[in-house]
Amino acid sequence: MTAPLEGILVADFSRVLAGPMATSMLADLGATVVKVERPGVGDDTRHWGPPWTAVGTASYFESANRTKRSVTLDLRDEGDLALARRLVRRADVLVENFRAGTLDRLGLGYDAVTADNPRLVYCSITGFGSGAGAALPGYDFVVQAVGGLMSITGDPDGEPTKAGVALVDVLTGKDAVIGILAALAERERSGRGQRVEVALLSSLLGSLVNQATSCLTTGEAPRRMGNQHPSIAPYETLRCADGMLAVACGNDGQFARLCTGVGRPELAEDPRFATNANRVAHRADLVTALEDALSADTAAAWQERLSDADVPVGEVGDIGTAIARARALGLEPTVDVGGGHPPQVRHPVTYSVTTPVPPTAPPALGEHDDEIRRWLADDT
Repeated sequence: MTAPLEGILVADFSRVLAGPMATSMLADLGATVVKVERPGVGDDTRHWGPPWTAVGTASYFESANRTKRSVTLDLRDEGDLALARRLVRRADVLVENFRAGTLDRLGLGYDAVTADNPRLVYCSITGFGSGAGAALPGYDFVVQAVGGLMSITGDPDGEPTKAGVALVDVLTGKDAVIGILAALAERERSGRGQRVEVALLSSLLGSLVNQATSCLTTGEAPRRMGNQHPSIAPYETLRCADGMLAVACGNDGQFARLCTGVGRPELAEDPRFATNANRVAHRADLVTALEDALSADTAAAWQERLSDADVPVGEVGDIGTAIARARALGLEPTVDVGGGHPPQVRHPVTYSVTTPVPPTAPPALGEHDDEIRRWLADDT
């Protein structure tokens, strides 16, 4: 059985997270990914510790670089630059996140390389696009700030707050994969590659869904609401005897089952709470009534009891408990990569016909220098 992208060669000139995450997913699907790194330094995230793994690498780097081959090329050196150009001529996909114009000056820009390799899919990842925002550096935290995500995250009376992970980089990496796969599909029909551009700000705005549409509909920017939903109630965290329970009632039937489950069936008939619009309007009273009932038991007990009643709930846990729960549910959340490296979260998609390739450990800096340099020097 062959992997979906077997035979696809990816020249990975990206670093940090969005680009490396995209190429890691392509590697999961069978593509051969050659990661081009600076000699002696490598990807910035190789140095972003702690924490460090048992083999001395930064866990940050490990999160987005499995199943790749590392070659160190100094693009300021004419000999190494010639090898980089040869790699691109042989590649099916190029992924880069340099500042606009940098690769053009090196003869690795889109127009230059596609003159020799018209089948190349050339993916550029920027912070703010290749036009007026081309000179702006693209850092996830900054884009969360200027892109509005922080304005709707956090407590109503608190400061704007970033997400607990570099979420914009993650979303952008996934968008890059979508664009690359679409371009490869088009190449099957036309025989030609194309340029794919992904900007962090665009990916963030595309992920704001109902919040962005609310702003466009009303002309007013949504505000921070903590864990509450602007349009649904109860759709928030509620306090139990010992902790917090996430409750997500998306319709009146679920709300009625919640009320019965917590021993307060009359709440579903209360005019203040009979419809979702009324529940949103009287959210404070609703929360008080529900938390009074939930205070009788623990969050874990309520999770079990209400889940059995077909109410969407979940005890607020941490990443460790999330992995344990996924394992208990048979989702096989992690994979081993060997070599003393820690396990990794597995490729998130399952397939009925093909499967991702068995992952290998993220490469040491320049681990495949000899092999790749010999291959690039071979004209046959």
